[in-house]
Amino acid sequence: MTDWTGKSAAELGRAIGAGEVDPVELAQAYLDKIAAHPLKDRIYARVTPDRALAEAKAASDRAKAGMRLSPLDGVPVSWKDLFDTAGVATEAGSKLLEGRVPESDAKVLQTATAMGLVCLGKTHLSELAFSGLGLNPVTATPPSVNDAEAVAGGSSSGAAASVAFGLAAAAVGSDTGGSVRIPSAWNDLVGLKTTWGRLSLVGAVPLASRFDTVGPLCRTVEDAALMLAALEGRRAPDLTGASLKGVRLAALTTIVMDDLRPEPAAAYQSALERLEAAGAEIVPLDVPEVAIPMGDAAVLYTAEAWATWRNDISARGDLMFAPIRERFEGGKAFGAAEYLRAWDRMMEARAAWAKSTAGFDAVLCPSAPNLPPKVDRLLSDDDYYVTENLLTLRNTRVGNVMGLCVTTLPTGTPSCGISLMAAPMEEDRLLRLSAAAEAALA
Repeated sequence: MTDWTGKSAAELGRAIGAGEVDPVELAQAYLDKIAAHPLKDRIYARVTPDRALAEAKAASDRAKAGMRLSPLDGVPVSWKDLFDTAGVATEAGSKLLEGRVPESDAKVLQTATAMGLVCLGKTHLSELAFSGLGLNPVTATPPSVNDAEAVAGGSSSGAAASVAFGLAAAAVGSDTGGSVRIPSAWNDLVGLKTTWGRLSLVGAVPLASRFDTVGPLCRTVEDAALMLAALEGRRAPDLTGASLKGVRLAALTTIVMDDLRPEPAAAYQSALERLEAAGAEIVPLDVPEVAIPMGDAAVLYTAEAWATWRNDISARGDLMFAPIRERFEGGKAFGAAEYLRAWDRMMEARAAWAKSTAGFDAVLCPSAPNLPPKVDRLLSDDDYYVTENLLTLRNTRVGNVMGLCVTTLPTGTPSCGISLMAAPMEEDRLLRLSAAAEAALA
């Protein structure tokens, strides 16, 4: 008997279209697998079986009538627990929001539902999405698929784990400084950070809304393309025939190559060699201006995060995981003038980036400079938590401060990814390029 839960979202969509699997049976298979999984409570904050089966029944009826809404109509996916779900708690991994039950779905969930996606439930995350590690002793800490004693990466930690452990066909997360790409890289998945403003944030619990983005975590680039289309309510880009022949790629050297751990360094070098063998020209590139907004990250992120959450944290911050609370409280130190000057510097750096990278199809870097740290050490060593969190977020943050769209792809080395960064709103072109890179890396 076929284990459909091991297939990609695209394969499931095609099987539903061909009548090989019924959406109700598929949803039930995922629900049964979740219920039986020993780590389910570290991955799912809550499962929504009634909703899943009702949506699957509607998808089944449409499939039988030849009226499917999209290639993923009937495919079960998970949602990070910061996307509002009508009548179901959305708590963003924090006791500050315990018992918060929204009246309507987030806009992207509404759109995805209208395209036929089936909602399996809500996944755990870093508290209020403010960590790249995925450690959350307040609610739960999802495991890495390669080491259950290590963190999954954050903040979309449960989203990645749900896909990597076969408990969802794909997942929807958010990315403010790397929160889709880090857990994707550490769990050998494809992750897509979309351009800020491309997907609606209405009904998503904010962290820093001027950087927050929505993106999918998937098994394949094809899945990422189909998921993006479903979240936007449109047709997916055509990825057939994608090739690296004649493609010019820049290998960023500024900051992202510093202090690489041995495994990510070796995986990245091997990946570059395979991309070159597939026909890509790869040129080292230094963009020194990137260092300016990277140095301003504390101002850019914590000032806005504190402005958003200061009242709640001031009143009930004792309910929070202390390192997360302290990171928020760091935003107190910055005034409006310093914050605005940092934004001006960032916009100047973005202009310099656009000029330096204009001759390239994409810019490459290691997705994360380190491997998933052990949960026990992060909990017992405060200094280690802080330094490892900052290192984890460093490479991915380039894409956020430069305002780019970015994919991370598995390299074949466990928990080591390679990132492809492209200009804002160039997701379709980036996905096509990523499909060619994916084939080369396989």
